Amino acid sequence: MFKGKILLITGGTGSFGNVVLNRFLDTDIKEIRIFSRDEKKQDDMRNRLQNDKVKFYIGDVRDFNSIDRAMSGVDYVFHAAALKQVPSCEFFPIEATKTNVLGTQNTIDAAIKNKVEKIICLSTDKAAYPINAMGISKALMEKVAIAASRNISEDSTTVCLTRYGNVMASRGSVIPLFVKQIKDNMPLTITDPNMTRFLMSLEDAVDLVIFAFKNGNQGDLFVNKAPASSIGDLAASIQDIFNAKNEIKIIGTRHGEKLYETLCTREEMQKAEDMGDFYRIPADNRDLNYNRYFSEGEKDISKIEDYHSHNTTQLTKDALKDTLMNLQFIKDSLNE
Repeated sequence: MFKGKILLITGGTGSFGNVVLNRFLDTDIKEIRIFSRDEKKQDDMRNRLQNDKVKFYIGDVRDFNSIDRAMSGVDYVFHAAALKQVPSCEFFPIEATKTNVLGTQNTIDAAIKNKVEKIICLSTDKAAYPINAMGISKALMEKVAIAASRNISEDSTTVCLTRYGNVMASRGSVIPLFVKQIKDNMPLTITDPNMTRFLMSLEDAVDLVIFAFKNGNQGDLFVNKAPASSIGDLAASIQDIFNAKNEIKIIGTRHGEKLYETLCTREEMQKAEDMGDFYRIPADNRDLNYNRYFSEGEKDISKIEDYHSHNTTQLTKDALKDTLMNLQFIKDSLNE
């Protein structure tokens, strides 16, 4: 599918972009374009790779002209550029809106203008029943993508979405924090030991996006079935791996955090298609004939459960430790 193709990754210097690069560099893909606003990370990546297959574009998805120029000749797009940190989005919600919502509109518009074959927009579990600014901006991003998909002809750009949970050991996540606290001989700060979170590797995230590329129709949203664990079990497992006895300090739930994360709402689960390791959620393509909204309601929705981190597969402590030991970050940290 990717043979001889040009792939553009927005936010390409982030954790996701680096794993995509590793996945595709040794394939027969023609070119990978890295689009981001961080010239330092681009320079580091350029010097590390020394690969003519990778091209770098400085720009910001907030600026249509910069993403439009980078899109020329592109076949496929992974749209990963976003403001992702819950606290920063909470304090600066307009900035989250500019990047996550308006930036997505710019990226989709540029893809359509340049006749890109398919674009996958990356979303988050926080977009399902959102309670914080980051989740709200991502939920609106999804609506922007689905709205765009309704108005595109069948022979034009295909717009799809993926939604995934916490990526283990990614920048700003809790696993690197726990490891740092252990190495600094500090207490491990836990918001609520009973809080659960989905657990995905970066490789899992890339698998989800590639599955969406291969199977996505206009407006589809794809979700992968992921296991979860409690934050208390996660902290205890990391202590065991590092043979640490650090104090556990309960600091309380932070502003904008949920007890558990939802990957699919019950409204989505009613129409979700089970595809093995993934769910496909087709777009709601009702038109602006409002009579249909009142005369054609959803049936039996009260009998359907959300798909969330409390009711998915819960990893045992042994399985959790095995999962953590497979992370390169943990391997590197143990060897430091």
